[in-house]
Amino acid sequence: MPIPAALGRNLALPAIGAPMFIVSGPELVIAQCKSGVIGAFPALNARPEATLDEWLVRIKAALAADPQAAPYAVNQIIHPSNTRLEFDLALCVKHEVPLIITSLAAPTAVVPRVHAYGGLVFHDVISVRHAEKALEAGVDGLILVCAGAGGHAGTLSPFALVGEIRRFYAGPIALSGAIAGGGAILAAQAMGADLAYIGTRFIATTEANAAPAYKQALVDAAAADIVYTPYFTGVHGNYLKQSIVAAGLDPNSLPVRDKSAMDFGAAAASGAKAWRDIWGAGQGVGGIDEVMPTATLVARLKEEYRAAKAALCSNPF
Repeated sequence: MPIPAALGRNLALPAIGAPMFIVSGPELVIAQCKSGVIGAFPALNARPEATLDEWLVRIKAALAADPQAAPYAVNQIIHPSNTRLEFDLALCVKHEVPLIITSLAAPTAVVPRVHAYGGLVFHDVISVRHAEKALEAGVDGLILVCAGAGGHAGTLSPFALVGEIRRFYAGPIALSGAIAGGGAILAAQAMGADLAYIGTRFIATTEANAAPAYKQALVDAAAADIVYTPYFTGVHGNYLKQSIVAAGLDPNSLPVRDKSAMDFGAAAASGAKAWRDIWGAGQGVGGIDEVMPTATLVARLKEEYRAAKAALCSNPF
């Protein structure tokens, strides 16, 4: 399905920069949008909560000054543990954020408020059941968070999940899971997605709000260095093994926690906190070879995308 016109405006690549806890802020979002991809950040990154208004004003002003800039998005966690949801959503409505990305529960109450000003809502899903519930809530698009995605992720292959959802849904799909190069963006489209949803690769940029050691760890890592566990937040996620070891924990024997313990700000027994000390990362880390400005990265992705398309079109099969 074509990308909605409100989101396709000025896209240089069919891609969304995934909103990453702590890492995504105004600097990264603005750089992504000015480079031609949809930039996004979690509302919870703006602390204290009043800072969100300042961020939205800043992002809107920067993008309004650049007629070639792509749209931006804000992620809202739809879960009882997020006590800021009402406050943050009201600000997003006030500023008419073009795209709201919702996570962890069906956004039934969010959709009508966003639609009232003409905005769109995309929802993170890891299964067909979650997709069906999101569509019942009236979302405008689905973000399929598949195996290998950084942070909270599912276990299904993108081939399996895209294929099953396309049986009953013809609307916009963004695909997440180990997408670190332009060829992977093209592959996402080839299997039926409309947009690539890229997180980890953007951590290794100069604008990302991540410690230098975190960025270098991504450059040094391979897919085998990613650990999938619910231990740190109560929800399964992918993390860099190096950061788990540095926190004094054994990545091979982490206790199991269930969703009843869900707390995104909780610290492990060692005192290490998810996202701050335990670094999220996807299995695409093997494709990260250096830290660079976002504009340089997007230019590289564009070239890789074009080269992959040309190679595919020249293949007689």
